[in-house]
Parts: sequence; structure tokens; C-alpha cells
Amino acid sequence: MKVAVIGSNGQLGADLLDEYRNSGETTTGLTHEDIDISSLESTRRALVGIQPEVIVNTAAMHHVENCEKDFARAYEVNALGPRNLALVARELDAKVVHVSTDYVFNGAKNQPYVEEDRAAPLNVYGNTKLAGEAFLQGLGEKYFVVRTSALYGKSPCRAKGGKNFVDLMLKLGAERDEVRVVDDEIVSPTSTAELAKQIVILSRTHHYGLYHATAEQNCSWYEFARKIFELEGIKTKLNVASSAEFPAKVARPKYSVLENRALKALGINSFQPWQIGLSSYLNSQKQMNSSSRATQP
Repeated sequence: MKVAVIGSNGQLGADLLDEYRNSGETTTGLTHEDIDISSLESTRRALVGIQPEVIVNTAAMHHVENCEKDFARAYEVNALGPRNLALVARELDAKVVHVSTDYVFNGAKNQPYVEEDRAAPLNVYGNTKLAGEAFLQGLGEKYFVVRTSALYGKSPCRAKGGKNFVDLMLKLGAERDEVRVVDDEIVSPTSTAELAKQIVILSRTHHYGLYHATAEQNCSWYEFARKIFELEGIKTKLNVASSAEFPAKVARPKYSVLENRALKALGINSFQPWQIGLSSYLNSQKQMNSSSRATQP
């Protein structure tokens, strides 16, 4: 199977590139230098040359504040990008896997969201991502829309200054006497390595449609930080912070838990509880750091 991964230098894209290649697929990684999905011409030129059977799109404008400041650009990337991919994929008779977000919901349900729940985004990012889903569903023929949440992975996340939440907590735990984290935002922390495995599994099927794909169970950001400290033996004092201490510039859902109902109905849900994914991530980081030190002169 020939696979094209768009955004292959990103947090999720890098793991997808590795996962597809390790599973024996002929895989091409595409970065922004290779393809601009907001341009139909650029999208067609990049993909026609590869002739992929599967196109996985992780590219997005996902800095929430910047989306509010530049709606037009956010719409071009997050909405028109999937539209362009749908049109080109139809020409190539290729499958499209498009990664979307929990931010299509407003969080008011306070129970895990399933695929059939009505979307109601609170911000420009969520609205443009929802528009992208609609374009793909309306124009695409072989598509998987995969909503996920609270990602962290080994590759830097440029939109978050290069550090994911886990790495940030490790840094703060080493530098400070006290760390404060909010406990009124509920998520399902999901490692990009686990999500990559799930996407590979799903993309090998013909069960097209909308899917939620996150780690099992949920926690607050404070509980997530507490588990990180516990697993790493960090003794820095960790306290609960109020949301008022970290006022958001843009409205975000307080409850962002997704239920992988469609994956479970097919019997292909590969996710484990978030605690296991976190432990695996921390262990892999230690191994990578150890190998890096061993190869240094």
C-alpha cells in the first residue's frame, strides 16, 4: 500500500511516518515545503506525483489564538484544505484519513461525546475544523474523519513552543519548587504513538466515516500532571490552580472527552487507558535519551 503522510514533520505526522514504514507500507512524508493543502494546485501537483492509495492529513492551523486573529487563513487551511484533499483523492481513487479535533464540541454535555452528538464549536479553530469535516464528508468518497484530543508525542509541537504537556511538566518539575495546574478541564490524554497505530489499523479497512480516537478513560490536567510526577518520582509540590490564574484568551470546552464508540463497534479499538500510554511514552523517552547519550563522542 502506498501512503502519503501530510505534515510528516509534526507531532503526530512523525509517528505516523514511522508506524506505516515499520508495518511495511511504502510511505512518503510531505511537509509544508512539499505541499500547501490550502491550494488545490499545490495539492494536486504533490499527490499526483506520488499516486498514493492512502492520504493521511495531519496538517492544520491549530494555534487557537492565531486562528481567532486570522480567520481567513484558518479557513483556508482547516476547511479548504480537506476540500482540496477530497477532490484530488477522488481523482486518484485514494482513501483519505483526516485528523480532526474534540474542539468541534462545546463541552456542555459533561459526558463522553459519541460520533452522533451535535457539534457546537466555541471558537474559530473548532468551527474551521468542523467545516473541513463537512467538505470531506460531502465531497469525499473514501474517507475517515478521525477526531482526537490532548495529544502528546516525541516530536516537537511547533504551535505549543516545541513542548507538549508532559515535557512541560517535566521541565517545570525540575526547575521549580511548586507547580500549579488547573483541575476543571477534563480530557483524555492521548499519545501520538497510540493514535498512529490506530490510524494505520483503520486505514486498512473500508469502513469509511467519522470516528473518535482517544485514549481510554479521562482526567483533569491536574490529575495528568500528578501522574507524570508520580511515574517520574518528581518531588516538586503540585497544587491545584484556578482557571482565573490562567485566563484563556479564547473560549475552550471545559469537558473534552470523546468515546471511541464507532471503533469499538467494529472491534478495532486499539487504545489503552491513558495511564498506560503515558507510562509507555515516558519509558520510550528515557530509552531515546539513553541511546542519544551512548552515541555521543
